[in-house]
Amino acid sequence: MNTALSSRQLFQSIWQTHRALKMSAQQISASASLHKPVETSEGMKPILYSYWHSSCSWRVRTVLHWKNIPYETRAVNLLKPESGQHSAEYLAINPTAHVPTLFIDGKNLIESIAILHYLEETRPLPALLPQDAYERAKVREIVEIIASGIQPLQNRKVQKRVEHDKRLEWVQHWVNSGFRALEEKLSTTAGKYCVGDEVSMADCCLLPQVFNARNSQVDMRQYPIISRIESELKMITAFIAAHPHNQPDCPTELSGK
Repeated sequence: MNTALSSRQLFQSIWQTHRALKMSAQQISASASLHKPVETSEGMKPILYSYWHSSCSWRVRTVLHWKNIPYETRAVNLLKPESGQHSAEYLAINPTAHVPTLFIDGKNLIESIAILHYLEETRPLPALLPQDAYERAKVREIVEIIASGIQPLQNRKVQKRVEHDKRLEWVQHWVNSGFRALEEKLSTTAGKYCVGDEVSMADCCLLPQVFNARNSQVDMRQYPIISRIESELKMITAFIAAHPHNQPDCPTELSGK
């Protein structure tokens, strides 16, 4: 009786070990495949509703390129709101009238940071969040400093509420205020990039904001860490492909096409 029970237990243990090894192999295989470009038919590509100069759109473009996700761009002209962001067609898919909107996996997603997290959770490799929980929190801190504390205050929609001759001063004030805090934060987290030596969501948010800062004549010499990371990111293929001047709706005089 004991011998029979022992044999049964041994068989169950071997079977469970075999099953666990099989599942692990499948997971490893699936993870490895995520490094390859996504194979999709032309009609199944995700659709990104984007504006070439939008920093929020730029964040999402960068992640799509980083994760090798082919997509179709549908330009939403923010300078012609009645035919662009405020058109009935666009409001039907994004009631905020903001960009970007991403149609992917048969679903519409709005708000750039929510989109970034969806892409990270559904297509986790190449990763944009560290494995370590503390380092992930550091990445999210930087994302929030930029996406909540800087970008909205210098947005075109906010600038329209400021006297025209005061707009540049307004933008510079809020960018400098945010960058001072960000430079201090990066002094404790940065390696080659914002958090350590691996590209993260924080970097995907940083480069568009530096681009806006330079366009607004912010003196970047005050921020040596931010500027150094910017120079690293500008050499990465995914960031180059996502750059405003490389977008199909970029004005010809800027794109050089």
